[in-house]
Amino acid sequence: MPPIRSADQIHDALSAQIIAGTLRPGDPLGETTLAARFGLSRTPVREALQRLAAEGLVERGPRRAFLVRRMGSDALRHLFEALAELEALCASLSALRMTPTDHALLAGILDRDDLPGADYAQANMRFHEALRQGAGNAVLADLLADLNRRSLPWRNAQFQVRAARIETSRAEHRAILEAITARDADRAADLMRAHMGTSLGVILEMIAGRD
Repeated sequence: MPPIRSADQIHDALSAQIIAGTLRPGDPLGETTLAARFGLSRTPVREALQRLAAEGLVERGPRRAFLVRRMGSDALRHLFEALAELEALCASLSALRMTPTDHALLAGILDRDDLPGADYAQANMRFHEALRQGAGNAVLADLLADLNRRSLPWRNAQFQVRAARIETSRAEHRAILEAITARDADRAADLMRAHMGTSLGVILEMIAGRD
């Protein structure tokens, strides 16, 4: 198995355990211990830990060792407030700049992602990425790339822990698409803010139940 794939698998496993609360704030994440646990070398383990640190799920403790970071409700709220405003701006610009061909491609993304057996976490990523591209603003896309990386484990977890969230998210995506197709920039932005706010609410419920 190539090291990069191994690092992805370690990252996914650890992020799921941190969000679920199986790994608690302050728990040590020793490279040697994790390498033995996953049956891999320390190199992919180190890469996975560095990604988790960039996402804010782990931090450096004494002697530069990695520890699980406490990501409380205030920190998550601040992250999603910033994310919601930038995502709303993307939706607004997409409503103004997307062409009919772009509209058809965006609708096609939703049609494919509504099929039985679709990985909805991946579907959600594709929809939001299409809007970032549709906004046609490279600076905005770069700003969102950082926030997206930090929020993605939480955004994905909502669909794993709260299955009903998949259907409400799909409906919200459809409404955003309708506003964009109608070139209603203000409505597209408002719907995106509401969409992100609902996601935050689900995530805060998750961590309240975990704690």
